[in-house]
Formats: sequence, structure tokens, C-alpha cells
Amino acid sequence: MSFSFASLGSGSRGNATLIRSNNTLLLVDNGFTIKETERRLAILGHSPDDITAILVTHEHSDHIKGVGPFARKYGLPVYLTHGTAQYDGLNKVAEMHQVNIHRPFAVEDIDITPVAVPHDAREPCQFVFRHGGKTMGLLTDLGSITPHVTEQYQQCDALMLECNHCPQMLAMGPYPPSLKHRVAGHWGHLSNHQAANLLEQIEVERIQHLVISHISEKNNTEALAKSAVTPWYSNDSLILAQQDEAIDWLSVN
Repeated sequence: MSFSFASLGSGSRGNATLIRSNNTLLLVDNGFTIKETERRLAILGHSPDDITAILVTHEHSDHIKGVGPFARKYGLPVYLTHGTAQYDGLNKVAEMHQVNIHRPFAVEDIDITPVAVPHDAREPCQFVFRHGGKTMGLLTDLGSITPHVTEQYQQCDALMLECNHCPQMLAMGPYPPSLKHRVAGHWGHLSNHQAANLLEQIEVERIQHLVISHISEKNNTEALAKSAVTPWYSNDSLILAQQDEAIDWLSVN
């Protein structure tokens, strides 16, 4: 029974993730243009017609600006929370499903658990996906690790995890003070150290693939992100998601 995931791109200039089973292909977020989404899908062996549905985590532009245009062009259903649905770029989407952030749901043969996270959006969530007895967790865009988050991501067979910034680089970097405060705050983005703290608390021995994602181009480096998590996860399946390139399919067996 096939279960896999891939990244179309991850970072402040656009995010999109694919979750795939034998019969279902989910696109989670889309911060890219229609043309760029089509191009990156083709690299991963798919066309827009293969997509079953789009899921949205929150309304920040690097995650949602491509959702409305893409869903309208290809007649795709969109799943999102009530708060995220207030985003005004989703008008004329053919089919909208507002999910209860406290209740699991399914799209075809993939079971999905939305996870409430602390982030400065209307009703943000992340997702845990299950198929064929395996679990893949997607966890980016949150400012702190709550007990609820730790519980929901405790038993993942694969995990895509935010390592957004190094606090020292952020403090010394080019952002204005207000933006530095936002990124580093409890409703902002995870630092390398916060991501490592989560790995310390969950069953990392189960994780077949760990993908470090949403790495800031100005406030972090791949080397710093990698060095923070390797004390807890140091095998060959540690991958760093790229902003400008897709990550090929990773199977969850």
C-alpha cells in the first residue's frame, strides 16, 4: 500500500507539499503561481489533473496566494478552517470544505488530523496524515511547541519540520525590530533549537524521513539547522527542503 510525500518548495517565497496514496493526491498549501506549480508538479511526475484536493494551513501569502487561482482553473475542492476561509482570495472556488480544527476528517483514503498551532493567523492549523497504518506529520509556521503539538506528533513515521531561524542571526540580521519580535515570538516561527526540543520529546526512532523545512534565507543557514537537529536525528534520511527546488518523493513504509 503506497504512501509518500514530496515538497514543491519551502520557504518565505512559497510553500507547497504533496501527500500521495495509491488513489489520492493532496496538495497542501500553494504559494506559487499556476505556471510555477504546473512546472514543479511535472518534475515530480504529476499534472494538475491528478490532484484530488487542496488543503490550506493558514492565510499567509506564502502558503495561500496560489490556492485560489489554481483551484479555480482546475475545479479543485479546498479544505481549510473557518478562520482561514475568511481570506478574500478564495472567491469563486467551486467547492469549499470548512473543517473543524478539533476533528479528524478524510479525503478519499487518507485520514487527516488538523492540529491547532500558535501562529499569528486567523485559525491556523497543521496536519497529520495517516494511510495504511503509517503516519506523516507536517509541522511548520508555529511560534512555540505546545503540549497538544507534542502529543499529536508523538508517533510519526515521517516528519516535515520547521527550522526557521537561528535566534542569534535573527537578532543581528536585517529585519526591522517589529518583524524580529514577530518571528521570534510565541506566535511566530520555530527556531532551530525549538525544533530540536520537539525531536527530543517524540519517538524519533520511528521516523523514516525527517525533512527540515521553512528555513529562513536571511536568518538561518542549512548548516546551523542541521547541526541543531542531528543530536536527536542523525541518520541518512535527514533532508533539507529547498525554496527553489522540489524534493522528490519519499516513501513511508
